[in-house]
Amino acid sequence: METIPVLYDTDIGSDIDDAVALAYLVNQPRCELLGVTTVTGETAKRASLVDAVCRAGGREDIPIHVGVEGPLLVKQRQPHAPHFEALTEKWPHRPFPSDNTAVNFLRDTIRARPGEITLLTTGPLTNAALLFAMDPEIPSLLKQHVLMGGEFFGRGSQGVAEWNILCDPHAAAMVFAAPVPKVTAIGLDVTERCVLSADECRNRFRSAGGPLAPVADMAEVWFRHSPYSTFHDPIAAAIIFEPSLCEMKTGRIAVELVSPYSIGQTLLFNDAQPHTVAKTIDPAKFFEHYFEVVGG
Repeated sequence: METIPVLYDTDIGSDIDDAVALAYLVNQPRCELLGVTTVTGETAKRASLVDAVCRAGGREDIPIHVGVEGPLLVKQRQPHAPHFEALTEKWPHRPFPSDNTAVNFLRDTIRARPGEITLLTTGPLTNAALLFAMDPEIPSLLKQHVLMGGEFFGRGSQGVAEWNILCDPHAAAMVFAAPVPKVTAIGLDVTERCVLSADECRNRFRSAGGPLAPVADMAEVWFRHSPYSTFHDPIAAAIIFEPSLCEMKTGRIAVELVSPYSIGQTLLFNDAQPHTVAKTIDPAKFFEHYFEVVGG
């Protein structure tokens, strides 16, 4: 079975979908998960959440590194990792120092395997932007960059910015401008079609066990203020291994940085085609694939 080497950069601990995506990667037999890095507020706590999920999946071997806490220029919109409270003695996890080791880890790992690695990002793009700025050759050494971020065919045309881009729009602009051989963006236009109720998530996560077992407890923190979970980030993870899940459109992605009323808005231009954007998805097909991999 041919495997795909993946580096996963995540803001796990805010919305539950990051943890749901991590459980998929841990269980996906075609995923060679080279490491996980955390980004935005309380990154050390986010690393402990990653560790708990990996341990529950029997993958204590996966490197975990703490990344950047704050955005490049704008105010911090995501200072805390609320799901950390779910990590009681029930779920073993390591504490992590707050030192930023993520960027150097990403750099060394990509340089060791040029042209092979998929970078998956499902949070603000601060780590990626700093990585690309520190070593400008890195983008060209990736195989591809897959991300959950932006909105391209829906509310975005009315000046609404998607959360991951809004949290660090300048980092996003830097990353989209970088010469990565292939970039695939999964936006809200697609992800908001894939929703499960809190009760269905509870039933499926707990019956699946493994890496989804601690995720089920983390999800209870999320369900205090939401009656459902939207599978934003798991779609980005799954598309690496099952690209047929989404219909795609090519174009050039840019990020609005000037207008205070629409900062972070993603724009898709047809004048060049370095980027690929998800346009449609079959939710039933996606959920069938997801739970085939993780159980439940």
